[in-house]
Amino acid sequence: MFTTLASIARLTRVGFVLAREGALALVDPAAVPAGPARWGLALARLIERRNAGASAERLAAALTRLGPSHVKFGQFLATRPDVVGQRVAADLSLLQDRMPPFPVDVARRTVEASLGKTIGDVFTVFDAPIAAASISQVHPALTKAGRKVAVKVLRPQVRERFSRDLKAMRRGAELAEAFSPEAKRLRITGVVDTLIRSVTMEMDLRLEAAALSELAQNTKADSDFRVPKPDWELTGRDILVAEWIDGIRLSDLAAIDAAGHDRVKLGQCVIQSFLKHTLRDGFFHADMHPGNLFVDAEGRLVAVDGGIMGRLGPKERRFLAEILLGFITRNYTRVAEVHFEAGYVPAHHSVADFAQAIRAVGEPIHDRSADEISMAKVLTLLFEITGLFDMKTRTELVMLQKTMVVVEGVGRMLDPKLDMWRTAEPVVRDWIARNLGPVGRIEDAGRGVMSLAGAVAQLPETVARGERLLGHLEEASTRGFTLDAGSVEAIGRAEARRNRWGNLALWAIAGLLAWQILKG
Repeated sequence: MFTTLASIARLTRVGFVLAREGALALVDPAAVPAGPARWGLALARLIERRNAGASAERLAAALTRLGPSHVKFGQFLATRPDVVGQRVAADLSLLQDRMPPFPVDVARRTVEASLGKTIGDVFTVFDAPIAAASISQVHPALTKAGRKVAVKVLRPQVRERFSRDLKAMRRGAELAEAFSPEAKRLRITGVVDTLIRSVTMEMDLRLEAAALSELAQNTKADSDFRVPKPDWELTGRDILVAEWIDGIRLSDLAAIDAAGHDRVKLGQCVIQSFLKHTLRDGFFHADMHPGNLFVDAEGRLVAVDGGIMGRLGPKERRFLAEILLGFITRNYTRVAEVHFEAGYVPAHHSVADFAQAIRAVGEPIHDRSADEISMAKVLTLLFEITGLFDMKTRTELVMLQKTMVVVEGVGRMLDPKLDMWRTAEPVVRDWIARNLGPVGRIEDAGRGVMSLAGAVAQLPETVARGERLLGHLEEASTRGFTLDAGSVEAIGRAEARRNRWGNLALWAIAGLLAWQILKG
C-alpha cells in the first residue's frame, strides 16, 4: 500500500512538472479518450509557463528538471521514434546526461569499500572528478605502480533512487495502457521494462568492463581504432578502473588541427569503424558522441565509456549490409526482397509495391551532392515507410539507427564534405563478399557439417533416451502412473482443502435452509 502511494506521489510530481514546462503540448487531445482524461489535459495546459519554447524542447527541459533517471528515460526514448515520433526523438537525443559531481570523500569511501583497501594502498593520487553523469563519475588517478588510470565510481544510493523512479514509471505506463489503446499498441510498459534492464546493467560496472574487453578483442587487429583496457583486479560492481587515455576529444576541432591530425581521414575512420564493428562483429558502441571519442598521439580513434552497447545477429547484419548496398547501387528490388527474406514485412504484401515505396526514399539522394546525402536520414525514412507495410519495430534496428545518426553527425563535424555512401561502400562490399560470396558459403557449409556431425555423434544417446521413454510409457499404460510420496502428500493436502471448503459450503446451505424453515 505504501509503495503504491509513493508511486502515485511521484507520478503526480512528474505530471505537474510536465504540465508546468509545457511538455503536454505534445499530446494530441484527439488521441485522449473523451471525458475526465481530456478534461485533465485541458486543465494541465492552463499552468504552462509562458515562452517555454518549442514543445519538444519543453519535454527535454521537464525531464532535466525531474532528475537523472528521467533524463536517462528521455535519452532512451530518443532511440524509439516509433513511440515518440521523429521530431521528438531528434530533440531528446540532445539531452545531456550531465549532473553535479558528488564529493571526492564519498567516492573515496566507495572505492575503499569495493576494494577492501584504503585509497593509499592502491593509489598515490586520486584527483577530483573530471566528468559526472547520472549514474557515475570519473576520477583521474595514479596507481602505486605509476600507471595513470581513469576510475569510474558509481553514485551513492543510485540504485535505490533509480529503482523508486523506475517503479513509478512502470506504474505510469500501466495506467497509460489501461486508458489509451494507442499506448497499449506501442507497448509502453515494454519500453519501460527495456529501460529497466538497460539501467540495471549499467549499474554493474563489471559488465561495462566486460563490454570494453569484448570490443578490444574484436578490434585487436584494427590499426586505427582501440578502446581503453580495463584493470580487472581493481574493478568491481561499484568501480571500474581502466587505462587513462591521453588524447584529444573529437569535439575539439582546433586542437585536432593544431596537433596535425587529418580530419578527413578521421571522419572516414569514425564511419568505417562503426560499420566494421556492426557488420563484422555484431557488437558496436552505441553511444559514440564526441565526448566519448578521442584521437590519440598516433592518430588512432579511441572510444571510451562502454556502458551502452548494441548487438546484431547474423540475420540483422545481412539485412543491414544488403539494404545499404542496395541503396548504393540503386537496386531497390533487392532491398525489398531482403526485407521479405528477413521476415520483417509480412508475406501478404507485394515485393514490387514495397520496392516502389523504397525507390521514393532512394532516388532523391542520387540527385544531390555527396555532402547533402544523409545515410541516417535514408534509414529513418526507410523505417517510416516500412511502417506502412506492417513492419514491426525491431529494437536492435532502432538502436542501430539512433547510433548511426550520432556517428554520421560526428563524421560530418570532422569533414562537412564527407561522402557517407562512398565511405561506407568498401566496408559493406567487403562484408558481403566475405560472408555471402563463395568463401562465406563454404564456411556456412562447414558449420552445417559440424552441426550435423555433432547431431550424429549424439544419435546413440538420443536413441537410448527414446527407448527408455517408450519403455516408461508402455509400463505406465499397463500399470498406471506411479506418483512419488511428495506428490501423493501434495494431492492429499489439496483434497483436504477442497473438502474443508466443500463442508463449509454444505453447512452454509444447510444454515440458509434452516433459516428459511424457521422464517416460514
